[in-house]
Amino acid sequence: MKPMSLPRKSALTLAITLACLMMSGLKMHAAGDWVTLFNGKDLTGWKVPASNVFWKVVEGVLVGENDETLKGSMLYTEKSYQDFIFEADVRWEGDIDSGYMVRKPELQMQIGISSSLKRDMTCSFYTGGAERYPVAGQAKDVDKYLKPGQWNNIRLQAKGNTFTVWLNGHQVTEYTNEKYAGAAPIGLQIHPKVKMKVEFRNIRIKEL
Repeated sequence: MKPMSLPRKSALTLAITLACLMMSGLKMHAAGDWVTLFNGKDLTGWKVPASNVFWKVVEGVLVGENDETLKGSMLYTEKSYQDFIFEADVRWEGDIDSGYMVRKPELQMQIGISSSLKRDMTCSFYTGGAERYPVAGQAKDVDKYLKPGQWNNIRLQAKGNTFTVWLNGHQVTEYTNEKYAGAAPIGLQIHPKVKMKVEFRNIRIKEL
């Protein structure tokens, strides 16, 4: 008995269907992959402030610097995120005050000197509440791993109610607070009333 063969049109339809299913599977798999948030050329994917004099791209590096009046600025992603791993290489010199801003209500992971505490709180969490820098959210052993004036890789994971930070591959902070639960854009900060310059490169994110 001869094996049955599909008509040419049916075979083509089946092949297209299988290809679509395979592509769909690839897309589902790719959803958890790293995505670049800064293309090294311009501010595509970011909400640029009106009359922007604060953020620019110089030789593939995102540079944030305040103006002559020491006005501050925030640069937010166009997209909102809830559970994710966000990281960037960050470089700065002097007493800057910057950070990653995440979730809603907004939670900040500090980079540089706290304007209120007058000491380095890099990789610690600032809540803006009564306990601005909760003890549980303060980084440990940062001085062991921080490379002043050089590129430092700072990774922040937001998963459920837990926020974890790695500095140059070393975990330095783990903070739990259920208050910061809403999805929101991720922000980079130039603090007002502080003469500062901060640089970012290799900015990327992985949604969880």
